[in-house]
Amino acid sequence: MPDAVLLHDLPALSALRSPEAAALTHGGTHTTYGALQTAIERCAAGLLQLGIERAARVAVFLEKRVENVVACFGSAAAGAVFVPLNPLLKPEQVGHILRDCNVRVIVTSGERLALIADTLRQCPDVRTVVLIGDNTPSEKEGLGKFAVIGWNELLDAAAPKAHRVIDTDMLAILYTSGSTGKPKGVVLSHRNMVAGAKSVATYLENTAQDVIVSALPLSFDAGFSQLTTAFHVGARVVLVNYLLPRDVIRAMEQESATGLTAVPPLWIQLTQLDWPKAISERLRYFANTGGRMPFETLKAIRARAPKARPYLMYGLTEAFRSTYLPPEEVDARPDSIGKAIPNAEILVLREDGTEAGPNEPGELVHRGALVSMGYWNDPDKTAERFKPLPYGVGGRESGLVIPELAVFSGDTVRRDAEGFLYFIGRRDEMIKTSGYRVSPTEVEEVLYSTQLVGETAVFGVDHDTLGQAIVAIVTPRPGGTLDRDELLALCRAQLPAYMVPAVVDVRGGPLPRNANGKIDRPTLAREYRADTQVAAR
Repeated sequence: MPDAVLLHDLPALSALRSPEAAALTHGGTHTTYGALQTAIERCAAGLLQLGIERAARVAVFLEKRVENVVACFGSAAAGAVFVPLNPLLKPEQVGHILRDCNVRVIVTSGERLALIADTLRQCPDVRTVVLIGDNTPSEKEGLGKFAVIGWNELLDAAAPKAHRVIDTDMLAILYTSGSTGKPKGVVLSHRNMVAGAKSVATYLENTAQDVIVSALPLSFDAGFSQLTTAFHVGARVVLVNYLLPRDVIRAMEQESATGLTAVPPLWIQLTQLDWPKAISERLRYFANTGGRMPFETLKAIRARAPKARPYLMYGLTEAFRSTYLPPEEVDARPDSIGKAIPNAEILVLREDGTEAGPNEPGELVHRGALVSMGYWNDPDKTAERFKPLPYGVGGRESGLVIPELAVFSGDTVRRDAEGFLYFIGRRDEMIKTSGYRVSPTEVEEVLYSTQLVGETAVFGVDHDTLGQAIVAIVTPRPGGTLDRDELLALCRAQLPAYMVPAVVDVRGGPLPRNANGKIDRPTLAREYRADTQVAAR
């Protein structure tokens, strides 16, 4: 059996091995690998029949459903580049992305088309709208400049010859969730995604018997990873569009889930619910990404699923995934982000480019096959984040003439004497107060440890004497109340004086999320600063 080289090889090879095995579950309906592969091939043929050029962009603006998966992998098979759009994005954000990367074809539903119809008219490069569902004729009205076809019509096309593609060609553009409406696109190659699938499936020990619940958006690198790791081993993915966290619990129970990856805000919500016994009997592992999981939340998950192996992970879209903490190390060092994933090297560098010593703070730098191709159409931001690796660092020797680009994350970490990494904070989020640099995540961890707080976001605001004052936005636990004085007293008992929040703002939950489900700290900080300025006038 050949090895996967291109993204669409992943489901194709699983279809060759086990065509009758279930690949996807959506709404209680299973799609086999054989049927999925046929749909992917037909989608690729339809796009080629439309005249899609090599590396032309195909946007997919849908909730999680089988057609979403087929459109992404079909675009890859056609030699195009897919652009998954988070279904939570507003029309102006969708329009920015469509114009920014010159999208030629957009796959969407009638419902979503109604939301973005005016926006589409301002996107001169869009040629074709492919509509999911049976309401195509009525949706064609008023969209004269576009060709509008139905999904079934696309899949009924003949099969022209596909464009030649190699693994270093670009495959996808994932746009980060921008709170300003101007997200930036990270360009990924086939090699990036396939190497990532193999790496993650290796340390998660995924097999064809796994049932993976997909709760994260497919526009989020960790969300799309649920597909690629599953398809690499022939596992089944359960596509979940949840309105409430209880919907995720229900899917885990009904589908006998063996694996779930989520971001900390979702884990916090899940641990506030009762878990049926069936979940703990079947769940083999759970994984965290997108920020540090509060220790109290980790303990709560392990109490509900004691047999499941915990994987604490760190990653960035620019390099997909960087580190993980092996489950056997969680009890000894639960606050660590672990070590490099397979086929990646993680460096901790000083500002002069030399390697930091044990427990010395430095910038996390990622090198290897998962380093992406940069930011689309943004040379300045690309140059800030993607830099040549200095000689004498990692595997770089002075005799190598061609430079190697690595991702300089902007995150400050330290590496202990045993090689385990610890996250300190993002450089642009560090709070500078009373002459100290304070990590907001470190303060948040203490707030969660009090067990008084449901959710929290910590940030700094300008202060005449402190430089910056620490502000904590907090919510009470579900069904409870929160005593601000009690919370501050517990903080003073656990934190040095300069790290104790100067302001504790108690609000009803939940706190706002960005499009990837993370607590939107930048927006909360911006709104708090604006409200404070208004109140001071």
